[in-house]
Amino acid sequence: MAAGPTPSATAASFRPPIPPPPPCFDYRAAVLADTRAAAAAAGNPALAALVESGALVRVPRRRFGPVPAWRPPDFVEPEEVWILGTSHLSPESVADVERVLRAVQPDNVVVELCRSRAGIMYVSTDASDEPLLKSNMFSLGGAKFFGAVNRSINLGGQSALALRLLLAVFSSKISSGANRPFGEEFRAARKVSEDIGAQLVLGDRPIEITLERAWKSLTWDQKTKLVISLFRGITSTTDTPQDEKTAVSPYELYQKLSTSYPSLLQPLIHERDMFLAWSLKRSKAVNKSKTVVGVVGKGHMNGIVYALISDQGDLRFRDLVGRASSDTWVSSLIKGLVRDTIIGLALWALYEQLQDYR
Repeated sequence: MAAGPTPSATAASFRPPIPPPPPCFDYRAAVLADTRAAAAAAGNPALAALVESGALVRVPRRRFGPVPAWRPPDFVEPEEVWILGTSHLSPESVADVERVLRAVQPDNVVVELCRSRAGIMYVSTDASDEPLLKSNMFSLGGAKFFGAVNRSINLGGQSALALRLLLAVFSSKISSGANRPFGEEFRAARKVSEDIGAQLVLGDRPIEITLERAWKSLTWDQKTKLVISLFRGITSTTDTPQDEKTAVSPYELYQKLSTSYPSLLQPLIHERDMFLAWSLKRSKAVNKSKTVVGVVGKGHMNGIVYALISDQGDLRFRDLVGRASSDTWVSSLIKGLVRDTIIGLALWALYEQLQDYR
């Protein structure tokens, strides 16, 4: 299994090389002709049905735009990229992943996970092994729990770790009514990749960097409001409405947060769409590949396709993980106090939530 690119501690601050998709952009219409032709050539009715539903698209290399001059001369982008949009709790998505991978037989399978969340692909579905908190995209777990904590701090800092803990507990609570384990489509992608000999690639930006950038995009008033809202949601004794208990997709949660805090839309969604597009066509893992299949949440498809076909060679890794700080010692001290308070609240909420599961 190939991990995504390793972020550089000296990366420049983020300058989006590609703007978000305009409201009029429709990923299905943009690549429908290419996708239909390829599905028809494959002679697989199941693929054709996924294409017509908008769950499956194909982007050939000729649509990628120019190869950047900074790329080594021996780097060759994939001949084609297929993108399958999934739902993280849908049994149909599991079947779709298996069907597409076996039909397309890709060289690489890029999943919407990073190194810190790769354990989701190995979570047991045995009820007797059910963790105290439901597995979700924010979970810190696995055999090397403290290693995961250390990685979170190193990549995103304590504030990102605290926010991740709060989101993990909050997501676990609102998903308490879901009867299916999270991320089964990723487990299916891993198993089928092993069967067909495809390389599995972790294609998402490290969650620690995403949460750090999200935290820094907020004003102090917004940070306080967000923490209080999450904390109230976690500690509330009121039953979560049944229709909200299935809203555990991180994309849906990010969208809801972005409605209240518009500045979160860029780091939580748009930047990750670009990072996933970069992983699909320009990461070292896909060099000289014929076919790459991406398994991503369906909410990301519009942004990923737009990034793939709109990139004019300006999309660079350092632009996607940029981190910069100009804090004075006074502001660092104040932020440190606030950060430690949030971490304390997050850990307390986590402890209380675990007690409820005993």
